[in-house]
Amino acid sequence: MQNKERVIVENVQPQVNKGAFYIKRVPGEKVMVTADIFSDGHDIVSASVKYKAQKDKKWREIRMTPTVNDAWKANFIVEREGLYAYVVEGWVDHALNWHHGIVLKINDGQQVQSELLEGAEYLVAIKKISPNREHVYINNCIAIFGDSSKYQQAIAEVSSEKFHKLLLDYPVKTTITSSASFGVNVERLKARFSTWYEFFPRSTSEEKNKHGTFKDCERLLPKVAEMGFDVLYFPPVHPIGEINRKGKNNATNAQKNDVGSPWGIGSKHGGHKAIHPDLGNLDDFKQLVKKAKDFKIEIAMDFALQCAPDHPYVKEHPKWFKWRPDGTVQYAENPPKKYQDILPIYFETDDWKNLWEELLSIALYWVEECGIGIFRVDNPHTKPFNFWGWLIAEVKKKHPEVLFLSEAFTKPKVMQELGKQGFSQSYTYFTWRNTKEELTSYVNELTKTEQKEYYRPNFWPNTPDINPYALQTANEAMYLQKYFLAATLSSNTGIYGPVFEQMVCDAVPGKEEYNSSEKYQIQNWDWNLENKLTRIIAKINQIRKQNTSLQQTNNIDFCDTDNDMLMAYYKYDDQKSNETFMVVNMDANKMKQGWVKMPLHQLGVQEGHQLRMEDLITGSSYIWDKEWNYIELHPALPFHLFKIHK
Repeated sequence: MQNKERVIVENVQPQVNKGAFYIKRVPGEKVMVTADIFSDGHDIVSASVKYKAQKDKKWREIRMTPTVNDAWKANFIVEREGLYAYVVEGWVDHALNWHHGIVLKINDGQQVQSELLEGAEYLVAIKKISPNREHVYINNCIAIFGDSSKYQQAIAEVSSEKFHKLLLDYPVKTTITSSASFGVNVERLKARFSTWYEFFPRSTSEEKNKHGTFKDCERLLPKVAEMGFDVLYFPPVHPIGEINRKGKNNATNAQKNDVGSPWGIGSKHGGHKAIHPDLGNLDDFKQLVKKAKDFKIEIAMDFALQCAPDHPYVKEHPKWFKWRPDGTVQYAENPPKKYQDILPIYFETDDWKNLWEELLSIALYWVEECGIGIFRVDNPHTKPFNFWGWLIAEVKKKHPEVLFLSEAFTKPKVMQELGKQGFSQSYTYFTWRNTKEELTSYVNELTKTEQKEYYRPNFWPNTPDINPYALQTANEAMYLQKYFLAATLSSNTGIYGPVFEQMVCDAVPGKEEYNSSEKYQIQNWDWNLENKLTRIIAKINQIRKQNTSLQQTNNIDFCDTDNDMLMAYYKYDDQKSNETFMVVNMDANKMKQGWVKMPLHQLGVQEGHQLRMEDLITGSSYIWDKEWNYIELHPALPFHLFKIHK
């Protein structure tokens, strides 16, 4: 059988696993599509990108332009939340091929009457696919192309820019080679730009050792808002198991008044759809969610799919757990760690369909009952990948606004697979990247490789589970540096709030764990504390909200310095309407000075052009007109955050 598709379309980018997964965008973002497109012989090839939102009936089309070595490109803008599809088409453009030849002959003085008649046939075909407004012009061209008395008029017309544009605008595609269809998952802006603050609701009381409530949490909303955070994340707020409850510092045997770990979910008071009675009731929680929105804060819930031994599921659905030969249930382990207070869900159960539906119903319950729009998912890497792909897709069918943060500190490919499956954001290795070389290499991996299409990083300097070695002996300058790096390298960032801002560093000896961890006991924080760190965090968060270059992660270029302890990087939004330049002293103990190289080519200016560098932290401004410029940074304020004014 003869194959009429002469054009080859291959290497379409962006794509993830040959289109098996969606790339990610937010409304207003660009999708830059490239492909290798070519044909046999010397005929002119044309190509386009066709795209549409899932609910659109018609495809929109953007013509591609050739670059080098048969590579083509075009871009389109996704306008609203939801799913988009795009394909690349290539075809031999016979009309343009004819036009190219006839113009060469005309310029050479050759007679082209026969070629004009051929062109009239192309125009007949073009008329069928063009709008009525073009028909007068097309009819006139057809008439003069077939009238030998108007030969000079015809060759003038065929050589005009207007005629060439007609052929470009309305291509006659007799044979088309189409790529596979690829998808875009367009989520709301907060998927790309968010600032998280975490605290334990039970530690919010103003009375020492008293269990905090949702009403206490309401009292703290102004503080969280004033510091510039727009997501307030709570560890699980469900009833905590009483069987095998953990004591302080993860002690195996709890004392009478020990409150246990919030991640040991479920008791006689209920399971994943219940509220811990000491925090309040469901109406109290709804009121907190509503009140937070008044401060432009969203409450993020923990979605932890595991159960305490006394969770109602254990009796109601025994098949959902793995039972050992002695009749007990296998509790969670991550050798040498043991979690006697937690039973992992057995995803290989024969009753998996009912299990999946019930777990989906948990997420939908909190979305539909309380208006929750963000989930931080605990340990997703210990559950099947395809389960997450299914659950996230099912939630988004009804509620496309819902976002999911993957809490998975594990092997790189496992973390990446979760991103592919649909998690809106992901925790990262930033917590353990401390040197200039480590950070530069890691951020380039996230932003310059395929990962930029599907893995949205969220940089956290600390979490309740991780007291990194770098912070265990840290001074104020280190805390300042860590937050600045997290908040300016990534557009999504967060902190385990009171511990970070109060610079708590006490660790379990030899481990990256907090001593007297809040995971196992109520803490009494000074919620009225204000210090240099809290003020600088608030200032950085304010600057992030005012500068679109800091509201995205991928547009970043690291810049040369002559001092390895100075790290410099340049960020910009897609339109380059907002450009910022950061310089960080990587030594938390000593002043560092040196020369930094401005990315003049990226800025579109030459040496000698005056740039006003406005330090948004201090308010000072400097005029730089050289490619290399002098910097001096003291640990007291170990960074510059410049807005570039051209």
